[in-house]
Amino acid sequence: MTAQEVRLCGLLLREHFGEVVEKVGTHLLRSGAQNLRTIIHETGISLDLVKKSLCVLVQHGACVFSSGRKGPGSPTEYQASSDRILRILRYPRYIYTAKTLYGDTGEIIIEELLQRGHMTMSSNVKTVADRLTQNMEEGRSMDYSEVSSAFSNLVETHFLQRCPPLAGLGTTDASTPATPATPANPTTPATLATSATPASTTVPTPESFPDCYKVPHMTLIGRGKRQLSSEDGEEQRNAKKAKLDSDTHGDEGIYWQVNFERFHLHFRDQAIISAVANKLDQTSSEIVRTMLRMSEVTTSPTATCTKPLSANEIFRSLPSSYNIPRPILDQYLTLLVDDPMEFVGKAGESGGGMYVVNLHRALANLARATLESVVQERFGSRSARIFRLLLRKRHLEQKQVEDFAMIPAKEAKDMLYTLLSQNLVQLQEIPKTPDYAPSRTFYLYTVNQLPTARMLLQNCYKTVANLIERRLYETKESKRLLEKSQRIEAILASLQASGAEPEQLTEVEEMITAPEKQQLEALRLHINKLDSAENQVDETIFLLESYVNSTATPAS
Repeated sequence: MTAQEVRLCGLLLREHFGEVVEKVGTHLLRSGAQNLRTIIHETGISLDLVKKSLCVLVQHGACVFSSGRKGPGSPTEYQASSDRILRILRYPRYIYTAKTLYGDTGEIIIEELLQRGHMTMSSNVKTVADRLTQNMEEGRSMDYSEVSSAFSNLVETHFLQRCPPLAGLGTTDASTPATPATPANPTTPATLATSATPASTTVPTPESFPDCYKVPHMTLIGRGKRQLSSEDGEEQRNAKKAKLDSDTHGDEGIYWQVNFERFHLHFRDQAIISAVANKLDQTSSEIVRTMLRMSEVTTSPTATCTKPLSANEIFRSLPSSYNIPRPILDQYLTLLVDDPMEFVGKAGESGGGMYVVNLHRALANLARATLESVVQERFGSRSARIFRLLLRKRHLEQKQVEDFAMIPAKEAKDMLYTLLSQNLVQLQEIPKTPDYAPSRTFYLYTVNQLPTARMLLQNCYKTVANLIERRLYETKESKRLLEKSQRIEAILASLQASGAEPEQLTEVEEMITAPEKQQLEALRLHINKLDSAENQVDETIFLLESYVNSTATPAS
C-alpha cells in the first residue's frame, strides 16, 4: 500500500461517501485490521458515526470483517480493501459497458447495484422498472418481466453474482442505524457486519459456493410506477413504500453484486482485439474476437493462454457477415502467429492447426507499448528510440546505444542520463576484477519492464488524484453559481410542467446574466475535460494493473 494509493482511495471515498467515511477508510488502509474500539480511539470519531461509516464500507465491499486475531471471543476486526476502493474510479466504464451490451435496462441495473453496493433481485427489478417508466411517454410503463430477463442475462454471462453467505454470525443488533447508502433493512449484510456480536469466520469468495450464478425463482408480477411529483403525495408514497417493503417475492436474503473480475476480463479482451485491429486489420481482429468468445467459458481467468482451438472450429464460428474463405482464414492465422507481437500462438497441427491466444504475452506487449508511448510523449522520439532499443537488446553499453540508435554521442549520453534519472532505464555494473575499478568494469544500460510498469502505475495514481483534487477545487470555487443554475433549472422545469407562458420562461431564464452563462459554460467544459482525462488515465491504469497481476499469477 503506497502513499499515492492511500491518497487516491481517500479522495474517492470523500467524493462518494463523505469526509467521515474517508477518515475511517484511510485510517484502516494505513493501520491494517483493527477492532471497533481502536478505530474510535485513534480517529476520534463518535461510536455512532464509526458504525455508520463501517456499515457503508462493508455494504460496498470496501471493508471485510472477521473474528479477532486473539482467538474466539475477541472483538471483530475490520480491514479496508484498497483494490475495491480503487474500482470506484472505473464505475463509469462498467456502466457504459453494460449499456453497450444490454441496453438501457442493463445500464440502470448495474448503476443501481454500484450505487447501493448490493441488492436483492426483486428490489433491483422494481427500482429499475420505476426509473425506466419515469422516462417513458405518458401511458407507457416497463414490465417487471423485461427487467428480470435483463438481470438474468447479466447473471448468465457472470457480470452479476450472488454475495457470499455470511456464516457464523451471532445475534444481530437490529437497532444499529442504517445509512443512506444502505438499504433500510435491518437484516442486510452491512448491518450484520456492524452488529455488536463478532463474526467468527472470514467472508468467503463468491465463487466458493455452488449457487453463485443461480437465479432464484421470483414471484414478482407487475409494471413500473411513475413517481408522484406533488407534495401532497409524499405521505402516500411513504405508505406505499412501507407496504412494498413488507411484500415477499421468494428471493429474501439473496443479495447480488457486480462481478468486477468479469468486467475486467471483457476489458482485457477488448484491449487485445483493438491492438490487433490497429497492428494488422479489422479481419484479423474479428478472428481473434471469435477465438476469445469461443474460449470464454473454458479458459481460467488467470490462464496464460486460451484453450487450443482448431482452425476448423474457428472457421465454423466466424460471423457469416465476414464471409472469409477457408484458405484466407489459414493465411490470416499464419500471419497472426508470425507477427512479432505474438498475440496468437500455434499449439499443434491437428484439425487444420491448433491455435491459442497468448493472454499474458499480449498484456506484456500492451504494457510495453504504453511505456514506449510515455517515453515518447515526455522525452521525444529519439529517447523513445533508445528505450525501444534497450527493450529489444536487453543490455547495451553507451557506445553500442549510440551506434545502434544512430544518435550522436553527446545527445545519446544526455538522453540516457535523463532516462536514468527518471528510473526508466537502469545501469548495471559488471566488474572484471573484484575491486570494481572503473577502467575494468562494464557499464550496461538496461530496461526492467516490470519495475518500470510498477513505477508508472504509481505515477498514474498520483495523476488521477491530482485530477480529482482539481475538479473538486473548481466545483467548490463556483459553488454559488452552480447552485443558482440548478435552482433556475428546477424552476423552469416546474413552470414547463404546469404549462407556463413563454414570457414567464424567458423572464426566469434571464435571471442568469450573460457573463454568468459564459462562466458556467467554461466551467462545464473544464470539468468535462478533467472527467475525460480521469477515464483515459484509468485505461492506462487497467492495462498496467493487468500486466503486473499477470506476472504475479502462477502459470496455469
